[in-house]
Amino acid sequence: MSEVKGFGRQKGQTEIYRGAEYHVNFLPKVKIEVVVADDLSEAVIEAITKSAHTGKIGDGKIFVIDIERAVRIRTGEVDTEAL
Repeated sequence: MSEVKGFGRQKGQTEIYRGAEYHVNFLPKVKIEVVVADDLSEAVIEAITKSAHTGKIGDGKIFVIDIERAVRIRTGEVDTEAL
């Protein structure tokens, strides 16, 4: 989980600081990266979608990408065993 900044359809917001108005393009967001075995991906997507859905702008997006290889440094386990 990372704290990040970005914008989508929200396109930033206007704020006032010491009497001056200015436009903030990037808004605080949370980025969650999850690596799971292929057979769990649909269940994880469904769980995230159910818990994050509000129906309002800013609910977020889910991107699914392939991980070519995973290695647990401490044990030398690779791929699914490393998860």
